[in-house]
Amino acid sequence: MLSYSQFFTQLPYLDRQFPLTFPEENLLAVAEPQGLETPGTPDVLVQEALAAPLGSGTQVEGMGLGDFLHGAQQLLCIINDATRPTPTELMLKALLPVCRQAHLDTERITFLVATGAHRGPSEKEYHQILGSLYTELRPRCVYHDARKDEDMLELGHTRNKTPIVLNKRIFEADRIILTGSVEPHYFAGFTGGRKAFLPGIAAYRTIEVNHRQALSPAARSLALEQNPVHEDMMDALSHIQVPVFSLMTVLDKEQAVAAATAGDLDASFYAAVAIARKIFCVPVATKADIVVSVAKFPMDIDLYQSQKAIDNAAVALKDGGTLILVSSCREGIGDEAYAKLLAQAASPEDALHRIQAEYKLGYHKAAKMAAVSARATVKAVTELAPEQLSSLFIAPAPSPQAALDEALVQAKARGVQVPKILILPDGCVTVPDVQGP
Repeated sequence: MLSYSQFFTQLPYLDRQFPLTFPEENLLAVAEPQGLETPGTPDVLVQEALAAPLGSGTQVEGMGLGDFLHGAQQLLCIINDATRPTPTELMLKALLPVCRQAHLDTERITFLVATGAHRGPSEKEYHQILGSLYTELRPRCVYHDARKDEDMLELGHTRNKTPIVLNKRIFEADRIILTGSVEPHYFAGFTGGRKAFLPGIAAYRTIEVNHRQALSPAARSLALEQNPVHEDMMDALSHIQVPVFSLMTVLDKEQAVAAATAGDLDASFYAAVAIARKIFCVPVATKADIVVSVAKFPMDIDLYQSQKAIDNAAVALKDGGTLILVSSCREGIGDEAYAKLLAQAASPEDALHRIQAEYKLGYHKAAKMAAVSARATVKAVTELAPEQLSSLFIAPAPSPQAALDEALVQAKARGVQVPKILILPDGCVTVPDVQGP
């Protein structure tokens, strides 16, 4: 039986919950995405966004979707892959009736899954993406393969000398609709909008050069101004001459739709960014001695995606503290390049030196992880093999409770009388706004 002085919570993991308890005096905060009062159901929010499109660009100028599609012969609809919690089925259910009214049946629509450098979706993941629309739309779905050079067109370079090489399907259609969700991103500032094109449907070499920009201190969560990763993405848009209509959603902490924006790509993106800041940027009084960060489904797919929960947690972690990642990493480590580099390095500092000497796609992930491991202890509760975690400078733990108990002992051994604990139940998208030291 827990006494009144104990704090208790449960952390989601695969199909179960891990209990976690500790003295209440140790709790700094439970920081989650903040609630946002919504005026309607998710389908109503999407319909209202389509009925009141935003416009600031030269292609859409606030016109309704029906007007945008008038006279279209071939439509390309860009959708997210299964590593994002985007409510694609919901958005397509709102878009398809308007397409039919514009005499665009599914035979004249191609649905392109914006995988970036990820693998193509499995059939199970296509079901996850399309939901009840799977039978109707699956035959019209293709996925972007960043390594298929024959599918790409070279369009120029960005201000940062990144080659702009995109999937040529964007020039085979006379209209483009892109769908997505906007939330903080650990080096692009935010997901959504322009990210559908770069890295979404960009060539591997474009993604590799763009992601090298993530090594810049300016490439961080919430940052758009002077962020070289974001600059590349914006520069790529100027080469897309086909009219684009954007539908973006912002999700709440339960991954339900909290808001939707539509219309011009830039206008809908920045409107969604303003809402996402209110939800995901969470004030925290001070830095913590211990941060427990959970990567929720679908971001728990692998360590490559779950790393976002490490990076966000590190914002609020004191030097010398302990970061505890809770993520199943159900499909392994993801892209192997970053893991190989870390495994070959003698220390986190050595890894950072190697990355500066020679960059490959994925090394930005290694750099972010090594930077945290260089100043703090990182533990993880995952399905990964203990020796694999250890090679990445991450200590394996059998449960969050075991990791936390050990971290408390270590903090007290460093002379911290009452170690403060911060819990991030949705660490991949919660960005702590630390108010004090």
